[in-house]
Amino acid sequence: VISANQSRASGKDKEAKYSATGLTEGWPSKLQRRLYQVPIPHPAWWVASYETNNWKTSRLYVEFETTDAGLSAFLTGMGVRESGLKQDDITISERDRDITGWTFDGPGTWSGLVHEQKDPAPTHDVVVNHDKPGYPRVYVVSRTVP
Repeated sequence: VISANQSRASGKDKEAKYSATGLTEGWPSKLQRRLYQVPIPHPAWWVASYETNNWKTSRLYVEFETTDAGLSAFLTGMGVRESGLKQDDITISERDRDITGWTFDGPGTWSGLVHEQKDPAPTHDVVVNHDKPGYPRVYVVSRTVP
């Protein structure tokens, strides 16, 4: 009886996860982080993610807050430098903002970059809010063509 209930609960958890429409609290799976090449640093908190797939493009949306050192580690892990961030460059498309509910018009010092790679490696659109000194908030859209 216990294992049947656990199995049902597991199925409901999976159903909730896969029927989600928008960001859900929690880290993306290790597999998702590896496939989409999104090396969320430690420490990171307020982590949320959402994955979409269709026949044309797959996307992983991730947001998190970290430290300045964590931001450097994240960007280095993606193969880019912090100097690649351009101030006031909102690189995440309006389409992707609509899907996630992200708005980048509030207070803060915003910067962004696009990390393009050759298919099948993912392209990353990154936006960083530096409003809290020492604790940047990072928004990432990683997209790949299956």
